[in-house]
Amino acid sequence: MDTQQQQQIESQVLRRLLAHLDERKDVQNIDLMILAGFCRNCLAKWYAAAALEAGQEMDLEQARELIYGMPYKAWKERYQLEATPQQQAAYDAAQKAD
Repeated sequence: MDTQQQQQIESQVLRRLLAHLDERKDVQNIDLMILAGFCRNCLAKWYAAAALEAGQEMDLEQARELIYGMPYKAWKERYQLEATPQQQAAYDAAQKAD
């Protein structure tokens, strides 16, 4: 497999991951952080950093809109719930384990 083929496959994987996350708006970012150590915001930060490395101007809000499929503020208002005490405790424990 050459570099171009690998990049095409990686692009398809990212699109599928974003589609999956879009289908699973019930999965909160804190849940992702607890289980996987990253969330939608992490993906947006990585996306913005990669864009800058490639010479493309992109700020975090632009990257978030690409990752969330809408402005971040709108996503938070529609889908983000307040973390439960159990989620917060699990998140804190996961952070200490790192």
